[in-house]
Amino acid sequence: MSTASSRRTTDTTTQRKNPPMCQHQPACPTADSADREAARPTAHHPEQGWSLLCNGVLLFEDTGELLPDGQIIAPHRPLTAGRVTTAA
Repeated sequence: MSTASSRRTTDTTTQRKNPPMCQHQPACPTADSADREAARPTAHHPEQGWSLLCNGVLLFEDTGELLPDGQIIAPHRPLTAGRVTTAA
């Protein structure tokens, strides 16, 4: 048995090379675009209050988001007419 055949090497990389989750046309907005919430849901769990969009964004019921790079977007639900109070 030669030593060359018993050695194994593997290439390592710090980047993940996963295929994109969005496989339909036209493609959904990317996670870093302003309209990222328009992407199609790939998993929807209303009983738990979240959806996974095909661009990798976790969208929560309170409109908060968790981006694929770990960035957190605070909830940004607009106030409805029933919640708005005005001074007399």
